[in-house]
Amino acid sequence: MNQLLKRTLLITGTALIGTSAAHAQMPELSDPPEIEGATVSDHGSVTLRMGLGLAETSPQYLSSQYFADILDQRSEGRISVNIFPNSQLGDDVQMMEMLQTGTLDMTYPSTSPATGYVSELAVFDLPFLLPTREAAIEAMRSDAAQEMLDAFDGTGIKALAFSENGFRQLTNSARPIASPEDVAGLDVRGLSVRTMENPVHLAIWQALGANPTPMAFGELFSAMEQGVVDGQENPWSTILTSNFYEVQEYGSETRHVYTPFIKMISQRAWDRLDPEYQELVQEAALQAADYEIQLSSEYDDWARDQLEERGMQVTRLDDEQIAAFQDAVQPVYDEWAPQIGEDLVAEFQRIAESSMTQ
Repeated sequence: MNQLLKRTLLITGTALIGTSAAHAQMPELSDPPEIEGATVSDHGSVTLRMGLGLAETSPQYLSSQYFADILDQRSEGRISVNIFPNSQLGDDVQMMEMLQTGTLDMTYPSTSPATGYVSELAVFDLPFLLPTREAAIEAMRSDAAQEMLDAFDGTGIKALAFSENGFRQLTNSARPIASPEDVAGLDVRGLSVRTMENPVHLAIWQALGANPTPMAFGELFSAMEQGVVDGQENPWSTILTSNFYEVQEYGSETRHVYTPFIKMISQRAWDRLDPEYQELVQEAALQAADYEIQLSSEYDDWARDQLEERGMQVTRLDDEQIAAFQDAVQPVYDEWAPQIGEDLVAEFQRIAESSMTQ
């Protein structure tokens, strides 16, 4: 078992994805790469506080621990990172605001709630734009993506690196979903689906006939448990590590949106760092991002299978069924591509097409 995960489970001492027996059923995740590189000079001691939305067993947390280990080892303990998972410090929006005020040093949100800072990030929210992980990775490493990271300049936030949140899947407590008609309900009401606070996501679910309901992630479990919303959409790993199978009977492998994470640091915290420390933090962020993508890819199908073992009825959609969803959400492109930027959308479409022919 991955050594970071072993240590995490020892630290937490609790079962975060079901019963304590679930610990023995974790996937065989890749160990983190060996930490290489010279030790940096002594520029004083620094402690960075990082807030995360997800649980200690998530790829997000495990890669963040690797990030902390890189900084610790290459600074000989002078740079330390204290990680606060499970939305302890707030949701993605709140933690980004804390970065701006300097009351939090680092966070790791999805791109979707970050569109309020850099509107071009909404390209990642367009449905079915990036059909494969390979296409998504190429898009995240493109010059266009780097320009989006650079565009945070002046916001009070420095964006360090993209990594993977993953392909979003639909779950709900009402009925199996295999078509847009199932979402809309036809002779019954449309699903109420929790979304992130993002207008493109709202448009997607409105186009499908659902009732989209923006809500902070930390409030979601209790909202589903109490029937405030029927369902939600997240990657399988998030659905599993957040115990959503306890309150969601049905899942559908829609893969409707690929969402990245962005590792961020407060501009105030960044400016306090010596340039050599800055260089190390940037390098560690990129290394941890690559590791997070690897973990996420290993976790994804395993997490779906684990959800089925825990009682979730998962519908795997075939190409024809996916095409029906693609047709239903075309109005989202008609509305949002001009606002996001036709050239940027075309560049991502080119990347997607190129990855399919390689």
